[in-house]
Amino acid sequence: NDFKQDEEEAKYWYRKAFENSIMNAEKGDIRSQFILGRCYENNNQYEKAFEWYSKAAEQGLAAAQCNLGYLYEKGLGVRQDYRKAFEWYSKAAEQGLAAAQRNLGHLYLFGLGVSQDYRKAYEWYSKAAAQGDSTAQNYLGYLYQNGLGVRQDLKKAKYWYSKAAKQGNEYAKEALKNL
Repeated sequence: NDFKQDEEEAKYWYRKAFENSIMNAEKGDIRSQFILGRCYENNNQYEKAFEWYSKAAEQGLAAAQCNLGYLYEKGLGVRQDYRKAFEWYSKAAEQGLAAAQRNLGHLYLFGLGVSQDYRKAYEWYSKAAAQGDSTAQNYLGYLYQNGLGVRQDLKKAKYWYSKAAKQGNEYAKEALKNL
């Protein structure tokens, strides 16, 4: 019985916090706008996520810019548009956000919305990897292993795969086994 009461109380406070976030977001609070975007994205309400991320992104919040880029890249809540994804990732990456730098690396690696450019992919993955991004570290290993945008170097490939694997990156663990 106490559990049920605690659960109801938690729901009440969650609702209150959500209502406060809406109120603050509507007043222009950038962090509340971002939080609402995350809440809506986590509940697969991508149109609403897009709406709130856009408001925070326009005010310069790097995390919102990156997430907005992701929605454009994947076509969630908006028509897929790699060029717009590139624009938003670029804004966030220039502010030093590792996830945006890594995502720019992907766009260049696969030629999505930009000309395929392995050297540019390397450049952006390197920036994200230096901040500890395990996915970027894994892709650096891939670039070195295959000589894409860099001279093929299996020692460097192993180095980057190892760094990513130590953080639990399963792709990097598999690549190390196969190297």
